[in-house]
Amino acid sequence: MSVADKSQKKTGGLGETVSVIVQALVLALVIRTFLFQPFSIPSGSMRPTLLEGDYLFVTKWAYGYSRYSLPFGPDIFSGRIWSAEPKRGDVVVFKFPPNPSIDYIKRVVGLPGDRIQMKDGQLFINGTGVPREKVGQIDNPDITEVDRPVDVYRETLPNGVSYDTLDLTPNGIGDNTREFVVPEGHYFMMGDNRDNSSDSRFSVGYVPFENLVGRANVIFFSIAGGASPLEIWKWPTDMRPSRLLNFVH
Repeated sequence: MSVADKSQKKTGGLGETVSVIVQALVLALVIRTFLFQPFSIPSGSMRPTLLEGDYLFVTKWAYGYSRYSLPFGPDIFSGRIWSAEPKRGDVVVFKFPPNPSIDYIKRVVGLPGDRIQMKDGQLFINGTGVPREKVGQIDNPDITEVDRPVDVYRETLPNGVSYDTLDLTPNGIGDNTREFVVPEGHYFMMGDNRDNSSDSRFSVGYVPFENLVGRANVIFFSIAGGASPLEIWKWPTDMRPSRLLNFVH
């Protein structure tokens, strides 16, 4: 084989490698933008439903697409295309209204036009109390983040969606609020960890439809103790096998 043939073969091999890498990056970008986006839980505001160290897939097409469906949220169009309204009870990733560079995850409890209020720890929607039943206690710091038993209450929304909430602090600051009237095109979000959640009762406010990124779908990995998934040597002690491939409800 001549020197020229060797050079041509080397150049061709390099070109094919670059082409494969570019195609893989484009495919990953398309999947992340239009189908699924991985998301890690950064705080305890959704305990006991979601724990810090949970890694989940967010379904991007659930509510259609807005500028925030794209990486870095470029201001190239407004509103949503192929939009679909979130349902009450959905667990949603959205962009923090005061600073859209930050992702939040909460549960939709209020739809446009709803009147939302907390009274003595009970959620009221349009003047009617949401059924709230004490189902027991959790005495596991990995779930509650505190070293004592915590009361657990199950709420059932008007559309039948049920989920558990923590009551860390009876008569907490968020247990009694004014009545909020959700504007058109906005949603009222709350964390399941009611006494440790910055949500629409406080700094988050009403969340514009445009800010929704997607619906939390399934937990694909979970590790405790602040460990990274890349720290494989910690998997035997810190991985939470019972949470793997669990659907988010």
